Amino acid sequence: MLLLAVDTCDSRGGLAILRDGDLLAQKGHDTGEDYSSWLIPACQELLTSAGLRIGEMDAYVAASGPGSFTGVRVGLTTVKAWSEVFGKPVLGISRLEAIASQVSEPTSYVASFFDARRRQVFGAVYHRSAAGLRRIQDEMVIAPGGFIEWVASEAGAESVSWASLDLDAVRADPAWKSRTDRGDFIQEVSPPLAPAIGRLGFAQYLAGRATDALQLDANYVRRSDAELLWKSPARRTSHA
Repeated sequence: MLLLAVDTCDSRGGLAILRDGDLLAQKGHDTGEDYSSWLIPACQELLTSAGLRIGEMDAYVAASGPGSFTGVRVGLTTVKAWSEVFGKPVLGISRLEAIASQVSEPTSYVASFFDARRRQVFGAVYHRSAAGLRRIQDEMVIAPGGFIEWVASEAGAESVSWASLDLDAVRADPAWKSRTDRGDFIQEVSPPLAPAIGRLGFAQYLAGRATDALQLDANYVRRSDAELLWKSPARRTSHA
């Protein structure tokens, strides 16, 4: 089974082709070029290098967020188009779950996060069992100190494995000392995340969780600036 995985959540995105869950080829977004102009040529380059065509894929997997509003939208729109044109299923995978899936320490709790700018992080906490990772509550965008405290409240007395593309986003916060005192493990995950997204997509496909272009949706977590402006009190007052 062939899968093409796409991650356009931030500038450290990329692409991966997997066969039966094993990585065949990958390409990182190693340029400042916008995804709107980079993605399609990069996909073609990757497919050509692997001797494959886009229509030969059995499914398309996209990072559904969280991340840049524009970046996430470009990736999802592209895989939806492929799904419609070639009649193939699609899957959306959380970027935070892709980060958490790479933790090597055998703790029951895993906290994954990455920089969301504006002195905030995108974060999520997972409980790990023999069945895999189960997310606890919704993903969030939150100040680093608040995320550390929230993870502590969920894990209780148990230690936590932390994973991120941006370790200093929480390590620089004063609240982090309470976790080092507890002996928590923290692991840096290197981009691109497309291979991990593809592996999770493959597992979900086998579990019967694939969907179609109509049902695939984004998980922006944080509303766009345009939406925030439109819903702000000042905006509502000016149009009263």
